[in-house]
Amino acid sequence: MLEIGEGESFVMTKNEKFELVENFIVENQEAHYRLAYSYVRNKENALDIVQDAILKALSSIDRLEEIAYLKTWFYRIIVNTSIDFIRKHQRITVMEDDILSIHLPQLEDEIIDMDLQDAIDQLPHKYRSLIILRFFEDLKIDEIALVMDENVNTIKTRLYAALKKLRIEVGEEFRL
Repeated sequence: MLEIGEGESFVMTKNEKFELVENFIVENQEAHYRLAYSYVRNKENALDIVQDAILKALSSIDRLEEIAYLKTWFYRIIVNTSIDFIRKHQRITVMEDDILSIHLPQLEDEIIDMDLQDAIDQLPHKYRSLIILRFFEDLKIDEIALVMDENVNTIKTRLYAALKKLRIEVGEEFRL
């Protein structure tokens, strides 16, 4: 991959950018699939999201100004494509009474063994994205801020709030 030193300026042609993005996508395809899958929990839908994200990235390659931000640029495209997919495909489903009772608020003495993934799935999109990017994709706070187009301090505050919500859902023994 092309290395650019700090303070150096380098202008790439569209074909060079296209080739660089193409190589990045191929080299990191599993991580991209994993990120999309973490949103939709379905193999085919995750593959569709990655495919759509690749199409969007390649068609808007002129918007990538700094090659150093290639990873965060493409992750932002995947995250936004995933959220768009979820919004478009939200369905109302009919549940049996016993399944419905699992999801309704419980009495204090009834304890439900909730899986961490279920707790993450119940978080709002902005918190779920933070948890996924930080702990499952191992991005740094500043990289997450770039992906989500937010201030670093906003990301820190939301991450704290998301972890607090997870602790409430899963229980106080939960620690990352």
